[in-house]
Amino acid sequence: MDKEWDIVEVLRHSRHDWLNRLQLIKGNLDLNRIDRAKECINEIVIEVQHESKLSNVHLPRFAALLLKSNWEQHLFQLEYEVLSDSEAVEICDMNLSNWTNSFFSCLDQAIEAFQENHLSITIQPQSDGFRFFFDFSGIIIKKELIEQFLIGSEIDLIVKEFSGNELGLEIFMPV
Repeated sequence: MDKEWDIVEVLRHSRHDWLNRLQLIKGNLDLNRIDRAKECINEIVIEVQHESKLSNVHLPRFAALLLKSNWEQHLFQLEYEVLSDSEAVEICDMNLSNWTNSFFSCLDQAIEAFQENHLSITIQPQSDGFRFFFDFSGIIIKKELIEQFLIGSEIDLIVKEFSGNELGLEIFMPV
């Protein structure tokens, strides 16, 4: 089902990402694009802050799934944001991770390859659970696959939007 990642692979991918970021900053500095280099640095700072917040919500399987997602062969680019630094409550990490992994697989089968497909996940820790917002934009070519997945979902969710190029889901997982 899932590829097992060892520490060497994780470090290799992470090192590759950091090298690409440094080369982007260096290239902009070499071209005397100081403002663009500063923008790149600010984007990196924001991304690292989100990684830190994600690592602190006490959902290790879910965090690992998101952190390694863009290193895998998905047909979409993933972004995520954690809205709060507040002390999170405990929910079932395994259920959330399994559902999210299945959702990623469903998306990969239902969207058009080689397009600008983006999935954004917003995570909102609350005192009585977690609220998750999954927002996809791209080209959905097999809506029926997603519909079947959503109907058979073991996690309660609300479909906020669903069209040929957008999908918005809200999930609340109580304590």
